[in-house]
Amino acid sequence: MIKNYTPSELVLFEEDIAEQFNNSKIKAPIHLYNGNESQMIQIFEDIKKEDWIFCTWRSHYQCLLKGVPPETVKSDILKGKSITLCYPEYKVYSSAIVTGNIPIATGVALDIKRKSNSEHVWCFLGDMASETGTFFENWKYSVNNDLPITYVIENNNKSV
Repeated sequence: MIKNYTPSELVLFEEDIAEQFNNSKIKAPIHLYNGNESQMIQIFEDIKKEDWIFCTWRSHYQCLLKGVPPETVKSDILKGKSITLCYPEYKVYSSAIVTGNIPIATGVALDIKRKSNSEHVWCFLGDMASETGTFFENWKYSVNNDLPITYVIENNNKSV
């Protein structure tokens, strides 16, 4: 794991962001985490500094666990970037477009394989995005070409 957090520390960060939003300090959409802190911490135990993270508009925990300073994440959220947090220096990219991160993550994994690098790609996506053709085609391509990528399907129990 890049940065050690407890589940309660992650929850406190999100509660602070919710309070900022409820007090009209954030004028843009936000998407908060809730309830899967332990699972995210466990996943990040296998993620190395050189690995790539691609995530959806719900990316606060990934940013924090990958080592982006909480002050930086909070500042960018306050600027209205909650659903598009990108930190190239930490190899963290998020997209507000449903399934928008999947083909980019797959392409990065292909590039890593072609260059015989040791990096790995971690692509986080929602449970409904995992039902799309975009996901299925990229997953199938990744498996068939033995790409260094792990797709993490997150279920926030809010799908319709």
